[in-house]
Amino acid sequence: MGVALIQESDVVEKIALIRGQNVIADADVAELYGVETRIVNQAVKNNPDKFPLDYMFELTKGEVQELKSKILISKVSDNNRRGTKVFTEKGLYMLATILKSERATAVTFAIIETFAKVRGLKRELVELHKEKDKHLQSEKINHFGEVLSDIVMPDLQTSETESSLEINFFIGKIKHTVKRVRK
Repeated sequence: MGVALIQESDVVEKIALIRGQNVIADADVAELYGVETRIVNQAVKNNPDKFPLDYMFELTKGEVQELKSKILISKVSDNNRRGTKVFTEKGLYMLATILKSERATAVTFAIIETFAKVRGLKRELVELHKEKDKHLQSEKINHFGEVLSDIVMPDLQTSETESSLEINFFIGKIKHTVKRVRK
């Protein structure tokens, strides 16, 4: 019996921006890894030297509410006595060295691929804003939209795309629409 394939979209939907960092909550990490939240938190408790603040941190009550409003499907609970922990990309990699299983390996690959694509999209967006050639800009908009759609909706195939560019004095506006249908 093989491990269920983890889609990048499964990871993307659990990422939230807290304190200026992309993070995933302990309960959502546990769901991805197929373990109970207490197992994830036990790994942190047993290995405190492996989780400095830029790897993992505990949320305030206000941040927990903010997280729950951002991620509607999050498993985060208000009733967590121990506090909700969130893991940065580096913390997720460290956690993968502790939680060893076939599923943990599959999840780690999905996490690595997802964060790499997100970083790539950020670079492409910066390049897109710098591009002056309209034709190259249009190509970059299309590519950006396709990559983003592949991350968010991997089980759909593109049926048609539409791109436009509006420039209003100091503010640039980019619109890219990708219509997808089930494969």
